[in-house]
Amino acid sequence: MRKIFIALIAILLTGGACVAQGKKVRSAGRAQQTEKTLDERLKELGYVDIAELNPEVKVSLMYARDDNFTGKVLYDGMSRAWLHADAAKSVDKAQKALSKLKPGYALLIKDAARPMSVQRKMFNSVVGTTGANYVANPAKGGGLHNYGLAVDVTIVDAEGKELDMGTPVDHLGPEANITREDQLVSSGYMTAQARENRRLLRRVMTEAGFMPLRSEWWHFNRVSKAEARQRYKRLDF
Repeated sequence: MRKIFIALIAILLTGGACVAQGKKVRSAGRAQQTEKTLDERLKELGYVDIAELNPEVKVSLMYARDDNFTGKVLYDGMSRAWLHADAAKSVDKAQKALSKLKPGYALLIKDAARPMSVQRKMFNSVVGTTGANYVANPAKGGGLHNYGLAVDVTIVDAEGKELDMGTPVDHLGPEANITREDQLVSSGYMTAQARENRRLLRRVMTEAGFMPLRSEWWHFNRVSKAEARQRYKRLDF
């Protein structure tokens, strides 16, 4: 009788352990199924893959690598440039205008839609430094990248070489300011050709509906921050 009782207890204990283990496996399975990359989430939300909309546009996301001003890879699971449809249409328009003016030239997108989780990483990397002046504070709502309504962009020639713009994209300093270009040319910091290259970029982007940012020659917003907050949804993930 005692042996039968002990056997029953063992069966009950084993069964309970199996049930618990089964619940853990099912829970892990559900978590694995619901975990999506940033590319997948943006696609599901209806954001537009720029290179798919217009294959002439080139993409090289600087925050998907560590050779950016933070020195860190900020995009995990994102390799495509996504934009809200309103901004994507304007990039397409800008590329078409550029192709007419300079056959063989292409826009090169360095950054586009940026989820708030990435914005927080970026801001935390510059807190307490002069670089904080160039990164939108997520605690204050972030910036237009966080709505998919801003692009960091430059131009490449027919061989795929970036045009000289006086500074690299993401240069944190007054030399990137678009209101200082004549002074920069006069001082010898920037060539007259680099100034013309910046003007070409501004021409095609503004004619397509974008607004330049004074402190960064490469940054263009499709709408104002006030309009973005009223009409668009922020990428809160």
